[in-house]
Amino acid sequence: MYKVFVLPFLLWFALVAPVSAQQNSVLNSLLNANDSFLPVEQAFAFDFVQKQNELIVSWTIADGYYLYKDKIKLGGIAVSFSHPSYPASMQIEDEFFGVSQVYFHQLTLRIPLTDVSEDAVFKIQYMGCAEAGLCYPPVTKELPLIALSADQSTVAPPSNVPVSSQNTLAAKLSDGAALATLAGFFLLGLGLAFTPCVFPMYPILTSIIVGQGKQLSNKRAFTLSFSYVQGMAITYSALGLVVASLGVRFQGYMQHPAVLIVASIIFVLLALAMFGVFNLTLPSSWQEKISKVSNNQQGGSHKGAFTMGALSGLIASPCTTAPLSAALLYVAQSGDLLLGAVTLYILSLGMGLPLLILGSSGGKLLPKAGNWMNAVKATFGFLLLAVPLILLERMLPFSYILAIGSLLLLSFIIYLYRVMFSLQNNSAKAVMLILGQLLLSAALYLNLKHWWPATEQTAAVTQQQAGFELVSSLEELQQKIAASEGRYTLVDLYADWCIACKEFEHLTFPKAEVQAQMQKMQLIKVDVTKMTRKDQALLDNYQVLGLPTLLFFSPQAEEISSARVTGFMNASDFAAHLKQLQQ
Repeated sequence: MYKVFVLPFLLWFALVAPVSAQQNSVLNSLLNANDSFLPVEQAFAFDFVQKQNELIVSWTIADGYYLYKDKIKLGGIAVSFSHPSYPASMQIEDEFFGVSQVYFHQLTLRIPLTDVSEDAVFKIQYMGCAEAGLCYPPVTKELPLIALSADQSTVAPPSNVPVSSQNTLAAKLSDGAALATLAGFFLLGLGLAFTPCVFPMYPILTSIIVGQGKQLSNKRAFTLSFSYVQGMAITYSALGLVVASLGVRFQGYMQHPAVLIVASIIFVLLALAMFGVFNLTLPSSWQEKISKVSNNQQGGSHKGAFTMGALSGLIASPCTTAPLSAALLYVAQSGDLLLGAVTLYILSLGMGLPLLILGSSGGKLLPKAGNWMNAVKATFGFLLLAVPLILLERMLPFSYILAIGSLLLLSFIIYLYRVMFSLQNNSAKAVMLILGQLLLSAALYLNLKHWWPATEQTAAVTQQQAGFELVSSLEELQQKIAASEGRYTLVDLYADWCIACKEFEHLTFPKAEVQAQMQKMQLIKVDVTKMTRKDQALLDNYQVLGLPTLLFFSPQAEEISSARVTGFMNASDFAAHLKQLQQ
Protein backbone atom coordinates (compact mmCIF):
# COMPACT_ATOMS: atom_id res chain seq x y z
CA MET A 1 0.00 0.00 0.00
CA TYR A 2 2.90 2.35 0.73
CA LYS A 3 4.01 1.95 -2.86
CA VAL A 4 0.51 2.80 -4.13
CA PHE A 5 0.39 6.21 -2.44
CA VAL A 6 3.99 7.26 -2.85
CA LEU A 7 4.66 6.32 -6.50
CA PRO A 8 2.29 8.86 -8.21
CA PHE A 9 3.69 11.72 -6.13
CA LEU A 10 7.27 10.66 -6.81
CA LEU A 11 6.69 10.44 -10.57
CA TRP A 12 5.07 13.89 -10.58
CA PHE A 13 7.87 15.34 -8.50
CA ALA A 14 10.53 13.82 -10.78
CA LEU A 15 8.90 15.02 -14.01
CA VAL A 16 8.13 18.58 -12.88
CA ALA A 17 11.73 19.52 -12.11
CA PRO A 18 15.25 18.13 -12.60
CA VAL A 19 16.51 16.03 -9.71
CA SER A 20 19.19 18.15 -8.12
CA ALA A 21 21.33 17.06 -5.21
CA GLN A 22 19.17 19.03 -2.78
CA GLN A 23 15.96 17.57 -4.20
CA ASN A 24 17.45 14.11 -4.08
CA SER A 25 18.11 14.66 -0.38
CA VAL A 26 14.50 15.66 0.17
CA LEU A 27 13.24 12.69 -1.80
CA ASN A 28 15.52 10.28 0.00
CA SER A 29 14.19 11.59 3.32
CA LEU A 30 10.68 10.92 2.10
CA LEU A 31 11.55 7.52 0.69
CA ASN A 32 13.30 6.47 3.87
CA ALA A 33 10.54 7.45 6.23
CA ASN A 34 10.35 3.73 6.64
CA ASP A 35 13.82 2.63 7.77
CA SER A 36 13.53 -0.68 5.90
CA PHE A 37 14.27 1.02 2.56
CA LEU A 38 17.76 2.03 1.47
CA PRO A 39 18.63 5.47 0.11
CA VAL A 40 18.69 5.50 -3.67
CA GLU A 41 22.50 5.82 -3.74
CA GLN A 42 22.82 2.61 -1.72
CA ALA A 43 20.01 0.73 -3.43
CA PHE A 44 21.57 1.41 -6.86
CA ALA A 45 25.26 2.17 -6.32
CA PHE A 46 26.32 3.92 -9.52
CA ASP A 47 29.84 4.11 -10.93
CA PHE A 48 31.43 5.03 -14.25
CA VAL A 49 34.80 5.20 -15.93
CA GLN A 50 35.89 6.50 -19.33
CA LYS A 51 38.47 4.40 -21.14
CA GLN A 52 39.41 6.53 -24.15
CA ASN A 53 36.58 6.00 -26.64
CA GLU A 54 34.43 3.86 -24.34
CA LEU A 55 32.29 4.85 -21.36
CA ILE A 56 31.62 2.05 -18.86
CA VAL A 57 28.72 2.64 -16.50
CA SER A 58 27.70 0.15 -13.82
CA TRP A 59 25.17 -0.31 -11.07
CA THR A 60 25.59 -2.54 -8.03
CA ILE A 61 21.99 -3.31 -7.11
CA ALA A 62 21.25 -4.24 -3.51
CA ASP A 63 19.44 -7.48 -2.71
CA GLY A 64 15.68 -7.01 -2.92
CA TYR A 65 15.89 -4.16 -5.44
CA TYR A 66 15.73 -4.05 -9.23
CA LEU A 67 16.40 -1.61 -12.06
CA TYR A 68 14.05 -1.11 -15.03
CA LYS A 69 15.61 -1.76 -18.42
CA ASP A 70 13.30 0.53 -20.41
CA LYS A 71 13.71 3.41 -17.93
CA ILE A 72 17.42 3.76 -18.75
CA LYS A 73 17.75 6.85 -20.97
CA LEU A 74 21.00 8.03 -22.57
CA GLY A 75 21.96 11.46 -23.90
CA GLY A 76 24.94 13.72 -24.32
CA ILE A 77 26.23 17.22 -24.97
CA ALA A 78 29.15 17.76 -27.37
CA VAL A 79 29.60 14.00 -27.80
CA SER A 80 28.38 11.32 -30.21
CA PHE A 81 27.78 7.80 -28.99
CA SER A 82 26.33 4.44 -30.00
CA HIS A 83 23.75 2.69 -27.90
CA PRO A 84 25.24 -0.26 -26.00
CA SER A 85 24.27 -3.91 -26.15
CA TYR A 86 22.17 -4.67 -23.08
CA PRO A 87 22.73 -7.97 -21.27
CA ALA A 88 19.83 -10.36 -20.81
CA SER A 89 17.23 -9.07 -18.37
CA MET A 90 14.63 -10.78 -16.21
CA GLN A 91 10.90 -10.45 -16.86
CA ILE A 92 8.61 -9.72 -13.90
CA GLU A 93 4.99 -8.68 -13.39
CA ASP A 94 5.27 -5.16 -12.00
CA GLU A 95 2.47 -3.60 -9.96
CA PHE A 96 2.32 -0.35 -11.95
CA PHE A 97 4.24 -0.93 -15.19
CA GLY A 98 2.90 -4.40 -15.91
CA VAL A 99 5.21 -6.91 -17.57
CA SER A 100 8.67 -5.34 -17.30
CA GLN A 101 12.26 -6.25 -18.05
CA VAL A 102 14.46 -5.60 -15.01
CA TYR A 103 17.95 -6.20 -13.68
CA PHE A 104 18.95 -7.64 -10.31
CA HIS A 105 22.32 -7.50 -8.51
CA GLN A 106 24.53 -6.01 -11.22
CA LEU A 107 24.34 -4.17 -14.53
CA THR A 108 27.23 -2.94 -16.67
CA LEU A 109 26.91 -1.06 -19.96
CA ARG A 110 29.75 -0.31 -22.36
CA ILE A 111 28.93 2.78 -24.43
CA PRO A 112 31.11 3.52 -27.51
CA LEU A 113 31.99 7.23 -27.80
CA THR A 114 32.99 9.30 -30.83
CA ASP A 115 33.69 12.99 -31.37
CA VAL A 116 34.19 13.80 -27.69
CA SER A 117 34.67 17.58 -27.61
CA GLU A 118 35.79 19.92 -24.85
CA ASP A 119 33.26 20.27 -22.03
CA ALA A 120 31.45 17.16 -23.23
CA VAL A 121 28.87 15.78 -20.80
CA PHE A 122 27.10 12.44 -20.91
CA LYS A 123 23.65 12.17 -19.33
CA ILE A 124 22.09 8.97 -18.09
CA GLN A 125 18.75 8.51 -16.34
CA TYR A 126 17.57 5.39 -14.56
CA MET A 127 14.80 4.23 -12.24
CA GLY A 128 14.34 1.28 -9.91
CA CYS A 129 12.10 -0.20 -7.24
CA ALA A 130 12.25 -2.30 -4.09
CA GLU A 131 10.56 -5.69 -4.12
CA ALA A 132 9.06 -4.87 -0.73
CA GLY A 133 6.84 -2.18 -2.25
CA LEU A 134 8.55 1.12 -3.06
CA CYS A 135 9.52 2.79 -6.34
CA TYR A 136 12.23 5.45 -6.45
CA PRO A 137 11.99 8.52 -8.67
CA PRO A 138 14.08 8.65 -11.86
CA VAL A 139 17.67 9.66 -11.17
CA THR A 140 19.70 11.65 -13.69
CA LYS A 141 23.48 11.62 -13.69
CA GLU A 142 25.67 14.07 -15.62
CA LEU A 143 29.07 12.56 -16.34
CA PRO A 144 31.94 14.81 -17.47
CA LEU A 145 33.96 13.34 -20.33
CA ILE A 146 37.58 13.72 -21.36
CA ALA A 147 38.01 15.13 -24.86
CA LEU A 148 39.70 12.80 -27.34
CA SER A 149 41.86 13.61 -30.29
CA ALA A 150 41.12 12.16 -33.71
CA ASP A 151 43.79 9.50 -33.20
CA GLN A 152 42.49 8.51 -29.76
CA SER A 153 38.93 8.10 -30.99
CA THR A 154 40.05 5.25 -33.22
CA VAL A 155 42.46 3.56 -30.85
CA ALA A 156 43.12 -0.06 -31.80
CA PRO A 157 43.87 -2.76 -29.28
CA PRO A 158 47.53 -3.48 -28.60
CA SER A 159 49.11 -5.64 -31.26
CA ASN A 160 50.17 -8.28 -28.75
CA VAL A 161 46.61 -8.95 -27.55
CA PRO A 162 45.51 -12.30 -29.01
CA VAL A 163 42.17 -12.51 -30.75
CA SER A 164 40.27 -15.73 -30.18
CA SER A 165 38.84 -17.68 -33.08
CA GLN A 166 35.18 -16.86 -32.48
CA ASN A 167 35.89 -13.11 -32.32
CA THR A 168 37.92 -13.30 -35.53
CA LEU A 169 35.10 -15.15 -37.24
CA ALA A 170 32.49 -12.73 -35.93
CA ALA A 171 34.50 -9.81 -37.34
CA LYS A 172 34.80 -11.51 -40.72
CA LEU A 173 31.09 -12.24 -40.72
CA SER A 174 30.25 -8.59 -40.11
CA ASP A 175 32.55 -7.38 -42.90
CA GLY A 176 29.85 -8.07 -45.47
CA ALA A 177 31.65 -10.48 -47.80
CA ALA A 178 28.49 -12.56 -47.91
CA LEU A 179 29.27 -15.40 -50.30
CA ALA A 180 32.85 -15.93 -49.14
CA THR A 181 31.79 -15.76 -45.49
CA LEU A 182 28.93 -18.21 -45.93
CA ALA A 183 31.23 -20.58 -47.82
CA GLY A 184 33.69 -20.35 -44.94
CA PHE A 185 31.02 -21.19 -42.40
CA PHE A 186 29.91 -24.14 -44.54
CA LEU A 187 33.47 -25.51 -44.39
CA LEU A 188 33.58 -24.88 -40.65
CA GLY A 189 30.35 -26.83 -40.27
CA LEU A 190 31.86 -29.63 -42.31
CA GLY A 191 34.73 -29.76 -39.84
CA LEU A 192 32.31 -29.86 -36.92
CA ALA A 193 30.69 -32.96 -38.44
CA PHE A 194 33.73 -34.97 -37.30
CA THR A 195 33.64 -33.83 -33.66
CA PRO A 196 32.28 -35.90 -30.73
CA CYS A 197 29.33 -33.51 -30.42
CA VAL A 198 27.88 -34.69 -33.75
CA PHE A 199 28.64 -38.38 -33.23
CA PRO A 200 25.23 -39.29 -31.76
CA MET A 201 23.56 -38.23 -35.02
CA TYR A 202 25.23 -40.97 -37.08
CA PRO A 203 23.59 -43.99 -35.42
CA ILE A 204 20.26 -42.15 -35.28
CA LEU A 205 20.22 -41.44 -39.02
CA THR A 206 21.62 -44.83 -39.95
CA SER A 207 18.98 -46.61 -37.86
CA ILE A 208 16.32 -44.71 -39.79
CA ILE A 209 17.85 -45.80 -43.11
CA VAL A 210 18.42 -49.40 -42.02
CA GLY A 211 14.90 -49.60 -40.66
CA GLN A 212 13.54 -49.24 -44.18
CA GLY A 213 14.89 -52.71 -45.00
CA LYS A 214 14.68 -54.14 -48.52
CA GLN A 215 12.20 -51.50 -49.67
CA LEU A 216 14.92 -48.84 -49.58
CA SER A 217 15.92 -47.32 -52.91
CA ASN A 218 18.70 -44.85 -53.68
CA LYS A 219 16.19 -42.06 -54.19
CA ARG A 220 14.37 -42.83 -50.95
CA ALA A 221 17.64 -43.08 -49.00
CA PHE A 222 18.63 -39.63 -50.26
CA THR A 223 15.27 -38.01 -49.52
CA LEU A 224 15.12 -39.52 -46.03
CA SER A 225 18.64 -38.32 -45.29
CA PHE A 226 17.85 -34.91 -46.74
CA SER A 227 14.74 -34.63 -44.55
CA TYR A 228 16.82 -35.57 -41.50
CA VAL A 229 19.52 -33.00 -42.29
CA GLN A 230 16.91 -30.30 -42.96
CA GLY A 231 15.32 -30.97 -39.57
CA MET A 232 18.72 -30.62 -37.92
CA ALA A 233 19.68 -27.48 -39.89
CA ILE A 234 16.43 -25.64 -39.30
CA THR A 235 16.53 -26.53 -35.61
CA TYR A 236 20.09 -25.27 -35.31
CA SER A 237 19.16 -22.01 -37.01
CA ALA A 238 16.19 -21.45 -34.70
CA LEU A 239 18.11 -22.51 -31.61
CA GLY A 240 20.97 -20.22 -32.52
CA LEU A 241 18.68 -17.22 -32.45
CA VAL A 242 17.14 -18.37 -29.17
CA VAL A 243 20.58 -18.88 -27.63
CA ALA A 244 21.65 -15.42 -28.82
CA SER A 245 18.73 -13.90 -26.92
CA LEU A 246 18.65 -16.16 -23.85
CA GLY A 247 22.36 -16.90 -23.59
CA VAL A 248 23.72 -19.71 -21.47
CA ARG A 249 20.41 -20.21 -19.64
CA PHE A 250 19.01 -22.14 -22.62
CA GLN A 251 22.12 -24.29 -22.79
CA GLY A 252 21.58 -25.14 -19.15
CA TYR A 253 17.88 -25.90 -19.63
CA MET A 254 18.67 -28.49 -22.31
CA GLN A 255 21.10 -30.22 -19.95
CA HIS A 256 18.55 -30.57 -17.16
CA PRO A 257 18.67 -34.13 -15.77
CA ALA A 258 14.99 -34.67 -16.65
CA VAL A 259 15.64 -33.84 -20.32
CA LEU A 260 18.73 -36.05 -20.48
CA ILE A 261 17.01 -38.99 -18.76
CA VAL A 262 13.93 -38.85 -21.00
CA ALA A 263 16.11 -38.63 -24.12
CA SER A 264 18.20 -41.59 -22.90
CA ILE A 265 15.10 -43.71 -22.33
CA ILE A 266 13.92 -42.95 -25.86
CA PHE A 267 17.24 -44.08 -27.34
CA VAL A 268 17.22 -47.27 -25.26
CA LEU A 269 13.73 -48.11 -26.52
CA LEU A 270 14.86 -47.47 -30.10
CA ALA A 271 17.84 -49.77 -29.56
CA LEU A 272 15.64 -52.54 -28.15
CA ALA A 273 13.45 -52.23 -31.21
CA MET A 274 16.53 -52.69 -33.40
CA PHE A 275 17.37 -55.86 -31.44
CA GLY A 276 13.88 -57.18 -32.18
CA VAL A 277 12.72 -57.15 -28.55
CA PHE A 278 9.50 -55.52 -29.68
CA ASN A 279 8.11 -53.74 -32.69
CA LEU A 280 7.21 -50.08 -32.54
CA THR A 281 3.80 -50.27 -34.22
CA LEU A 282 0.64 -48.26 -33.95
CA PRO A 283 -2.81 -49.76 -33.37
CA SER A 284 -4.27 -51.30 -36.51
CA SER A 285 -6.94 -48.60 -36.80
CA TRP A 286 -4.29 -45.91 -36.72
CA GLN A 287 -2.19 -47.81 -39.25
CA GLU A 288 -5.06 -47.89 -41.71
CA LYS A 289 -5.55 -44.13 -41.44
CA ILE A 290 -1.83 -43.46 -41.77
CA SER A 291 -1.63 -45.81 -44.76
CA LYS A 292 -4.32 -43.81 -46.53
CA VAL A 293 -2.43 -40.59 -45.88
CA SER A 294 0.87 -42.19 -46.90
CA ASN A 295 -0.58 -43.46 -50.16
CA ASN A 296 -1.37 -39.88 -51.09
CA GLN A 297 2.18 -38.71 -50.39
CA GLN A 298 5.60 -39.48 -51.80
CA GLY A 299 7.51 -41.10 -48.96
CA GLY A 300 5.35 -41.24 -45.88
CA SER A 301 8.19 -41.30 -43.31
CA HIS A 302 9.93 -38.12 -44.36
CA LYS A 303 8.16 -36.24 -41.59
CA GLY A 304 9.50 -38.77 -39.12
CA ALA A 305 13.03 -38.34 -40.45
CA PHE A 306 12.62 -34.56 -40.28
CA THR A 307 11.39 -34.82 -36.69
CA MET A 308 14.29 -37.07 -35.67
CA GLY A 309 16.70 -34.59 -37.25
CA ALA A 310 15.12 -31.76 -35.30
CA LEU A 311 15.34 -33.73 -32.04
CA SER A 312 18.95 -34.64 -32.77
CA GLY A 313 19.86 -31.00 -33.24
CA LEU A 314 18.01 -30.16 -30.03
CA ILE A 315 19.32 -32.86 -27.70
CA ALA A 316 22.26 -34.78 -29.12
CA SER A 317 24.52 -31.82 -29.98
CA PRO A 318 24.39 -29.11 -27.29
CA CYS A 319 28.08 -28.14 -27.46
CA THR A 320 29.05 -24.55 -28.03
CA THR A 321 31.82 -24.29 -30.60
CA ALA A 322 33.88 -21.39 -31.86
CA PRO A 323 32.12 -21.21 -35.28
CA LEU A 324 28.68 -21.37 -33.71
CA SER A 325 29.70 -18.77 -31.13
CA ALA A 326 30.93 -16.48 -33.92
CA ALA A 327 27.52 -16.52 -35.58
CA LEU A 328 25.81 -16.00 -32.22
CA LEU A 329 28.12 -13.08 -31.42
CA TYR A 330 27.22 -11.47 -34.71
CA VAL A 331 23.49 -11.95 -34.12
CA ALA A 332 23.74 -10.57 -30.59
CA GLN A 333 25.89 -7.57 -31.54
CA SER A 334 24.30 -6.50 -34.82
CA GLY A 335 20.70 -7.50 -34.30
CA ASP A 336 20.55 -8.75 -37.92
CA LEU A 337 18.50 -11.85 -37.21
CA LEU A 338 17.99 -12.72 -40.88
CA LEU A 339 21.67 -12.92 -41.78
CA GLY A 340 22.39 -14.63 -38.47
CA ALA A 341 19.77 -17.29 -39.18
CA VAL A 342 21.08 -17.84 -42.73
CA THR A 343 24.63 -18.17 -41.42
CA LEU A 344 23.59 -20.76 -38.82
CA TYR A 345 21.62 -22.62 -41.47
CA ILE A 346 24.66 -22.79 -43.79
CA LEU A 347 26.84 -23.90 -40.87
CA SER A 348 24.33 -26.67 -40.15
CA LEU A 349 24.28 -27.81 -43.77
CA GLY A 350 28.05 -28.23 -43.58
CA MET A 351 27.58 -30.38 -40.48
CA GLY A 352 24.89 -32.38 -42.28
CA LEU A 353 26.82 -33.11 -45.50
CA PRO A 354 28.59 -36.26 -44.16
CA LEU A 355 25.26 -37.36 -42.70
CA LEU A 356 23.64 -36.88 -46.09
CA ILE A 357 26.39 -38.88 -47.84
CA LEU A 358 26.19 -41.66 -45.27
CA GLY A 359 22.42 -41.90 -45.48
CA SER A 360 22.31 -41.69 -49.28
CA SER A 361 24.79 -44.53 -49.62
CA GLY A 362 22.55 -46.80 -47.57
CA GLY A 363 20.87 -48.19 -50.64
CA LYS A 364 24.18 -49.50 -52.03
CA LEU A 365 26.43 -50.13 -49.08
CA LEU A 366 23.96 -51.54 -46.58
CA PRO A 367 22.49 -55.02 -47.14
CA LYS A 368 18.78 -55.11 -47.75
CA ALA A 369 17.77 -58.58 -46.67
CA GLY A 370 18.85 -61.79 -45.00
CA ASN A 371 21.00 -62.43 -41.94
CA TRP A 372 23.32 -59.58 -42.85
CA MET A 373 20.46 -57.15 -42.34
CA ASN A 374 19.81 -58.53 -38.88
CA ALA A 375 23.49 -58.14 -38.05
CA VAL A 376 23.53 -54.56 -39.29
CA LYS A 377 20.39 -53.73 -37.33
CA ALA A 378 21.90 -55.20 -34.17
CA THR A 379 25.10 -53.22 -34.76
CA PHE A 380 23.19 -49.98 -34.91
CA GLY A 381 21.25 -51.07 -31.87
CA PHE A 382 24.55 -51.11 -29.96
CA LEU A 383 25.37 -47.67 -31.38
CA LEU A 384 22.01 -46.34 -30.22
CA LEU A 385 22.78 -47.67 -26.73
CA ALA A 386 25.97 -45.61 -26.77
CA VAL A 387 24.02 -42.37 -27.22
CA PRO A 388 22.53 -42.40 -23.65
CA LEU A 389 26.07 -42.81 -22.28
CA ILE A 390 27.11 -39.65 -24.12
CA LEU A 391 24.08 -37.80 -22.77
CA LEU A 392 24.32 -39.07 -19.19
CA GLU A 393 28.06 -38.36 -18.98
CA ARG A 394 27.02 -34.76 -18.29
CA MET A 395 25.40 -35.75 -15.00
CA LEU A 396 27.18 -38.97 -13.92
CA PRO A 397 30.83 -39.49 -12.91
CA PHE A 398 33.03 -40.56 -15.81
CA SER A 399 34.01 -43.73 -13.93
CA TYR A 400 30.42 -45.00 -14.10
CA ILE A 401 30.13 -44.12 -17.77
CA LEU A 402 33.41 -45.87 -18.55
CA ALA A 403 32.36 -49.02 -16.68
CA ILE A 404 28.97 -49.22 -18.41
CA GLY A 405 30.50 -48.33 -21.76
CA SER A 406 33.14 -51.04 -21.37
CA LEU A 407 30.45 -53.65 -20.68
CA LEU A 408 28.51 -52.44 -23.72
CA LEU A 409 31.63 -52.60 -25.89
CA LEU A 410 32.50 -56.07 -24.59
CA SER A 411 28.96 -57.24 -25.42
CA PHE A 412 29.35 -55.85 -28.93
CA ILE A 413 32.72 -57.61 -29.38
CA ILE A 414 31.17 -60.93 -28.28
CA TYR A 415 28.36 -60.32 -30.78
CA LEU A 416 30.93 -59.67 -33.55
CA TYR A 417 32.71 -62.95 -32.80
CA ARG A 418 29.38 -64.76 -32.85
CA VAL A 419 28.63 -63.32 -36.27
CA MET A 420 32.14 -64.20 -37.44
CA PHE A 421 31.64 -67.92 -36.76
CA SER A 422 28.45 -67.89 -38.82
CA LEU A 423 30.17 -66.45 -41.90
CA GLN A 424 31.37 -68.51 -44.85
CA ASN A 425 33.65 -65.92 -46.49
CA ASN A 426 37.18 -65.99 -45.05
CA SER A 427 37.82 -62.34 -45.90
CA ALA A 428 34.70 -61.29 -44.01
CA LYS A 429 35.80 -63.42 -41.05
CA ALA A 430 39.19 -61.73 -41.05
CA VAL A 431 37.58 -58.29 -41.07
CA MET A 432 35.36 -59.22 -38.11
CA LEU A 433 38.32 -60.66 -36.19
CA ILE A 434 40.50 -57.58 -36.74
CA LEU A 435 37.64 -55.22 -35.84
CA GLY A 436 36.94 -57.12 -32.62
CA GLN A 437 40.60 -57.09 -31.63
CA LEU A 438 40.91 -53.36 -32.29
CA LEU A 439 37.83 -52.61 -30.19
CA LEU A 440 39.07 -54.84 -27.37
CA SER A 441 42.47 -53.09 -27.43
CA ALA A 442 40.80 -49.70 -27.34
CA ALA A 443 38.66 -50.72 -24.35
CA LEU A 444 41.71 -52.02 -22.45
CA TYR A 445 43.70 -48.87 -23.24
CA LEU A 446 40.93 -46.51 -22.01
CA ASN A 447 40.47 -48.46 -18.79
CA LEU A 448 44.19 -48.66 -18.07
CA LYS A 449 44.61 -44.95 -18.74
CA HIS A 450 41.70 -44.06 -16.46
CA TRP A 451 42.21 -46.45 -13.55
CA TRP A 452 46.04 -46.44 -13.58
CA PRO A 453 46.99 -43.04 -14.94
CA ALA A 454 50.59 -41.99 -15.29
CA THR A 455 52.04 -40.35 -12.18
CA GLU A 456 53.07 -37.27 -14.14
CA GLN A 457 49.59 -36.79 -15.57
CA THR A 458 47.94 -37.25 -12.17
CA ALA A 459 50.28 -34.69 -10.64
CA ALA A 460 49.56 -32.24 -13.47
CA VAL A 461 45.80 -32.57 -13.07
CA THR A 462 46.07 -32.15 -9.30
CA GLN A 463 48.30 -29.11 -9.71
CA GLN A 464 45.94 -27.58 -12.25
CA GLN A 465 42.88 -28.07 -10.06
CA ALA A 466 44.68 -26.65 -7.03
CA GLY A 467 45.73 -23.58 -8.99
CA PHE A 468 42.18 -22.34 -9.58
CA GLU A 469 40.37 -20.38 -6.88
CA LEU A 470 36.62 -20.94 -6.79
CA VAL A 471 34.34 -17.88 -6.53
CA SER A 472 30.56 -17.80 -6.40
CA SER A 473 29.37 -14.26 -7.15
CA LEU A 474 30.05 -11.29 -9.38
CA GLU A 475 31.09 -9.10 -6.46
CA GLU A 476 33.62 -11.66 -5.23
CA LEU A 477 34.95 -12.13 -8.76
CA GLN A 478 35.46 -8.40 -9.27
CA GLN A 479 37.27 -8.15 -5.95
CA LYS A 480 39.61 -10.98 -6.87
CA ILE A 481 40.32 -9.45 -10.29
CA ALA A 482 41.07 -6.06 -8.72
CA ALA A 483 43.53 -7.74 -6.33
CA SER A 484 45.51 -9.54 -9.04
CA GLU A 485 48.82 -8.06 -7.83
CA GLY A 486 49.97 -7.01 -11.28
CA ARG A 487 49.14 -10.33 -12.95
CA TYR A 488 46.80 -11.22 -15.77
CA THR A 489 43.67 -13.05 -14.66
CA LEU A 490 42.08 -16.12 -16.28
CA VAL A 491 38.44 -16.79 -15.36
CA ASP A 492 37.09 -20.24 -16.28
CA LEU A 493 33.28 -20.33 -16.49
CA TYR A 494 32.42 -23.98 -15.87
CA ALA A 495 29.39 -26.27 -15.56
CA ASP A 496 29.17 -29.99 -14.88
CA TRP A 497 26.95 -30.53 -17.93
CA CYS A 498 29.46 -28.85 -20.26
CA ILE A 499 31.51 -31.51 -22.09
CA ALA A 500 34.10 -29.10 -23.47
CA CYS A 501 34.59 -27.63 -19.97
CA LYS A 502 35.74 -31.07 -18.81
CA GLU A 503 37.92 -31.41 -21.89
CA PHE A 504 39.67 -28.19 -20.87
CA GLU A 505 40.18 -29.64 -17.37
CA HIS A 506 41.64 -32.97 -18.49
CA LEU A 507 43.16 -32.35 -21.93
CA THR A 508 44.34 -28.72 -21.99
CA PHE A 509 45.00 -27.24 -18.55
CA PRO A 510 47.26 -30.08 -17.22
CA LYS A 511 49.73 -29.92 -20.15
CA ALA A 512 53.22 -28.68 -19.30
CA GLU A 513 53.28 -25.89 -21.90
CA VAL A 514 49.93 -24.57 -20.63
CA GLN A 515 50.95 -24.86 -16.97
CA ALA A 516 54.10 -22.85 -17.70
CA GLN A 517 51.96 -19.93 -18.87
CA MET A 518 49.18 -20.32 -16.28
CA GLN A 519 51.63 -20.16 -13.38
CA LYS A 520 52.17 -16.48 -14.21
CA MET A 521 48.44 -15.72 -13.96
CA GLN A 522 45.74 -15.47 -11.34
CA LEU A 523 43.40 -18.42 -11.95
CA ILE A 524 39.71 -18.22 -11.02
CA LYS A 525 36.91 -20.70 -11.64
CA VAL A 526 33.19 -19.95 -11.51
CA ASP A 527 30.87 -22.98 -11.33
CA VAL A 528 27.50 -22.06 -12.86
CA THR A 529 26.10 -25.60 -12.97
CA LYS A 530 23.06 -24.75 -10.83
CA MET A 531 22.39 -21.52 -12.76
CA THR A 532 21.31 -19.57 -9.67
CA ARG A 533 20.32 -15.91 -9.77
CA LYS A 534 23.86 -14.96 -8.78
CA ASP A 535 25.25 -17.13 -11.57
CA GLN A 536 22.93 -15.51 -14.10
CA ALA A 537 23.85 -12.02 -12.92
CA LEU A 538 27.53 -12.82 -13.45
CA LEU A 539 26.95 -14.30 -16.91
CA ASP A 540 24.74 -11.37 -17.93
CA ASN A 541 27.32 -8.86 -16.76
CA TYR A 542 29.92 -10.29 -19.13
CA GLN A 543 27.36 -11.11 -21.86
CA VAL A 544 28.32 -14.79 -21.97
CA LEU A 545 26.61 -16.65 -24.83
CA GLY A 546 27.54 -20.22 -23.93
CA LEU A 547 29.97 -22.55 -22.22
CA PRO A 548 32.83 -23.13 -22.03
CA THR A 549 33.92 -19.48 -21.88
CA LEU A 550 37.29 -18.25 -20.66
CA LEU A 551 37.63 -14.57 -19.73
CA PHE A 552 40.93 -12.69 -19.55
CA PHE A 553 41.65 -9.54 -17.55
CA SER A 554 44.65 -7.24 -17.67
CA PRO A 555 46.67 -6.35 -14.54
CA GLN A 556 44.55 -3.16 -14.46
CA ALA A 557 41.41 -5.33 -14.00
CA GLU A 558 40.11 -4.54 -17.51
CA GLU A 559 38.63 -7.37 -19.55
CA ILE A 560 40.48 -8.12 -22.79
CA SER A 561 37.33 -9.00 -24.68
CA SER A 562 39.11 -9.78 -27.96
CA ALA A 563 41.03 -12.59 -26.22
CA ARG A 564 37.91 -14.29 -24.86
CA VAL A 565 37.78 -18.02 -25.68
CA THR A 566 34.47 -19.76 -26.33
CA GLY A 567 34.60 -23.44 -27.16
CA PHE A 568 37.35 -26.02 -26.73
CA MET A 569 40.99 -25.21 -27.59
CA ASN A 570 43.78 -27.79 -27.59
CA ALA A 571 46.86 -27.45 -25.39
CA SER A 572 49.32 -26.13 -28.00
CA ASP A 573 46.95 -23.47 -29.34
CA PHE A 574 45.88 -22.42 -25.84
CA ALA A 575 49.49 -22.15 -24.64
CA ALA A 576 50.30 -19.93 -27.63
CA HIS A 577 47.20 -17.86 -26.83
CA LEU A 578 48.34 -17.30 -23.24
CA LYS A 579 51.91 -16.54 -24.28
CA GLN A 580 50.80 -13.90 -26.78
CA LEU A 581 48.46 -12.39 -24.19
CA GLN A 582 51.23 -11.88 -21.61
CA GLN A 583 53.95 -10.58 -23.93
